[in-house]
Amino acid sequence: MKQNANKELFESMKVSRAVRTMAVPTVVGQLIVLIYSMADTFFVGRTNNPDMVAATSLLLPVFNLSIPLAGVAGVGGGALIARLLGEGRERECSKVYSFCVYLSIILAVCFASGVFLFMDPLLTLLGANEANHAFARTYAMCVIVAGALPTILTNVFANMVRSIGESGKAGFGVTMGGIINIILDPLFMFVILPPGYEILGAGIATCLSNCITCLYFILTVFKLRHMNILRLMRPGIFPEKKSIRGVFAVGVPAAVATLLFDCDYIVLDKLMSGYGNHALAAVGIVLKAERLPLNIGIGICQAMVPIVAYNYASGDHVRMRAVANFSKRCGMICALVSIAMYECFAPYIMRFFIDEPQTVALGTDFLRIRCLATILMFLSFFHVHLFNGYGRGKEALFLGVMRWAVFNIPMLFVLNAIFGIYGLVWAQFTADALTVALSVWTHNHYLAKMKKSSNFTEN
Repeated sequence: MKQNANKELFESMKVSRAVRTMAVPTVVGQLIVLIYSMADTFFVGRTNNPDMVAATSLLLPVFNLSIPLAGVAGVGGGALIARLLGEGRERECSKVYSFCVYLSIILAVCFASGVFLFMDPLLTLLGANEANHAFARTYAMCVIVAGALPTILTNVFANMVRSIGESGKAGFGVTMGGIINIILDPLFMFVILPPGYEILGAGIATCLSNCITCLYFILTVFKLRHMNILRLMRPGIFPEKKSIRGVFAVGVPAAVATLLFDCDYIVLDKLMSGYGNHALAAVGIVLKAERLPLNIGIGICQAMVPIVAYNYASGDHVRMRAVANFSKRCGMICALVSIAMYECFAPYIMRFFIDEPQTVALGTDFLRIRCLATILMFLSFFHVHLFNGYGRGKEALFLGVMRWAVFNIPMLFVLNAIFGIYGLVWAQFTADALTVALSVWTHNHYLAKMKKSSNFTEN
């Protein structure tokens, strides 16, 4: 790896240390992302206005659509760059990086324009009503229409920087953006803008923090240009056709899986809105609160992928499996600890966000039920990330579609029809139990096929 100081991390560093080196800043960054994603809900919740809280909850799935869009270029390109480094092809890395940056800009502009043009029917589809429609529209204009480009570019840059072993720089950027948003939220909501404009203040704060973070990553990548890997080439210089297919082979399945994840949230919000704004506000808080272990697990998986991808491409499959197994153990321990925490402290967690009795009571029940699926959700994400590292987009797409389109979303309708509001809450656990069983079988089947074809080494 020409001028790459991270070769030891990928090839010879002790597995536990290598994973920690990549995972600690990534997990910290994910936790800050979680905190600042909850910051708007927390500060809006200080108004004790369920309509405002419901508005931010309604738009969470739409805002989260920026993640799959970024994933097309970020996840697909990042995993490919790590594999290309394992093959020693640095110039091709630069071409892939440039292609992914330009692609992400196009996707961001199209996304923001689509939301702007179809705002009202979109909000109606999400379940907005007369009480929260205006709040939801204001929030969407700030965080989605104005904020799509910096949000998507930030995610893409973070994946690219992490793919070359610079997890610390990626984690710092994400952490910095979260802290800035947490500072700006109360400033705009309660100091700069008058009462009644808290939603506008939250939206402006989120948009500004993402712009600042995006600028940080642009400067960071510029400083890393000496490594001859992440160098932005002029438009028109394309990577090999095989590389372009490689970006989409992993990026599109990752995006589809995340998109279906958001569709699951949209369906849940839509069905829950039929039980009133208290139930909608409660589940909105729960969906954010439960992301603590999920973000930790995602951070571990994101840190694992570049090392897995590099060693998969270089042929060191023993090290690859050791990294995967260590990462899985870490994620499962975190999931088990979080389940115990949520079962004990669910009411206090709800009151942290809002002090409205009916919302707190519903949210406490919801959180205690949904947290039981935490370890299953981690294992589902883990296997998809493994296949991303292998460059096996078909298997990742299969698992993503099965999890959300075949198991989760239909389960919401079925259990809601049978058990009502609590059927909606139990749907996640039921569907993910089926997903994990399928994921383990699919991964074992792939490894067995690799061994038979002599493309997989045990020593």
